[in-house]
Amino acid sequence: QVQLAESGGGSVQAGGSLRLSCGVSGHPPYMGWFRQAPGKEREGVATISTVDSSRSDMTRYANSVKDRFTISRDDAKTTLYLQMSRLTPEDTAMYYCATGRSYVGWLLLGPADFDSWGQGTQVTVSS
Repeated sequence: QVQLAESGGGSVQAGGSLRLSCGVSGHPPYMGWFRQAPGKEREGVATISTVDSSRSDMTRYANSVKDRFTISRDDAKTTLYLQMSRLTPEDTAMYYCATGRSYVGWLLLGPADFDSWGQGTQVTVSS
């Protein structure tokens, strides 16, 4: 079973940046970052496909974070990152990394299609 452990959350002022990290065991084909704000459903932030090792990783982003957030992984494929910039108070949430085996989950950033989850790391953005 894949084991995940997030780190890097914290408090930052609007306009600032944070980088989240997630240690990943195993070699899952699809990985992603999700977030859940109080009173809201969990939503996809960004996903990455590692299925085809001969090609560059393929990424998907929620419209709300496109051009501000970047998902990536290290060469050893043991750490997943989420670089977040130009943060706004609307980005405040618990952030989770997750892995799955569903192409549809990667494509649609759907939490239901991801089956292994970390414990989450809190990101708080103040205005």
